[in-house]
Amino acid sequence: MTLIAPTLQGFFTDRLARQRQASPQTIASYRDTMRLLLTFVQQRTGKPPEKLDWDDLTADVISAFLNHLEDERSNSVRTRNLRLTAIRSLFHFAALQHPEHALLIARVLDIPPKQSGKRIITFLSGQEVDALLAAPDARRWEGRRDKAMMALAVQAGLRVSELTSLNCDDISLGDGAAVRCEGKGRKHRAVPLDAPVRRLLRSWLGERAGRGGDPLFCTRTGRRLSRDAVAQRLATHVKTAAETCPSLQDKTVHPHVLRHSCAMSLLQSGVDTTVIALWLGHADVRSTGAYVHADMTIKEKALALTAPVTARPGRYRPTDKTLAFLDSL
Repeated sequence: MTLIAPTLQGFFTDRLARQRQASPQTIASYRDTMRLLLTFVQQRTGKPPEKLDWDDLTADVISAFLNHLEDERSNSVRTRNLRLTAIRSLFHFAALQHPEHALLIARVLDIPPKQSGKRIITFLSGQEVDALLAAPDARRWEGRRDKAMMALAVQAGLRVSELTSLNCDDISLGDGAAVRCEGKGRKHRAVPLDAPVRRLLRSWLGERAGRGGDPLFCTRTGRRLSRDAVAQRLATHVKTAAETCPSLQDKTVHPHVLRHSCAMSLLQSGVDTTVIALWLGHADVRSTGAYVHADMTIKEKALALTAPVTARPGRYRPTDKTLAFLDSL
């Protein structure tokens, strides 16, 4: 009998924090996965998490947990696969610590991720962005904060985790104005700021009056905004903006849509995809290709270059013997 608890603790403190130097976001994601898994197993077995043994985490149990995420928690296939990635990471670590459970661990590691179709990217047009930024009430403190926050997210293409982790000293104004952030894989990048966003941030920083290490976007009590709080504020402003911009009523707008909107704005302005990848902090330029697929204007331009439907069908046949010879080479 080998309890899971000591190995689980070593996985977080030794493997993730010390050896891999995982980001706080990764640790938080893995933590939530383990909490959900252990709670699920406790409900099935009646054992508290500290008393669970590896025999309680068989491949069948893990598969049942993954089905539970999709069927009862209504998680997407993508979320299900992310949870499986965290579990597989724990079991890879456990394989080195507990060779006596090698067969059980191998069966869990053999559980495959599910294939999921790629959805068309949702993004906002320029008119929709303008309506969204006009939605917050400028007479209220929260409204001025939210407008600066959404404008920065759209212009810099920040992930919500990057947005909420910003501190006051991550903003540089004046010549070479930019925002500095830490993205996935602890990759640091700086994104330039245009004049309208600079003005909003200068005004907000003056009103915020925080020290360099204080959160840039906070609650009235000074606490850092959470991801859920950003999503809730965005949903409120989208509802208001939809009153003047009806096209927003048909779109599901979450914080990542602001990042997509930044990428599509750059793409439609003729910016090369390699530059967009650097702007967004993509590890691989192929990730930026999804925006090309989503841009109907690019496809419409390609359609305009094709032959009209009224063109006579058939193959080109040279009328001159010399041209025929050249064509045969």
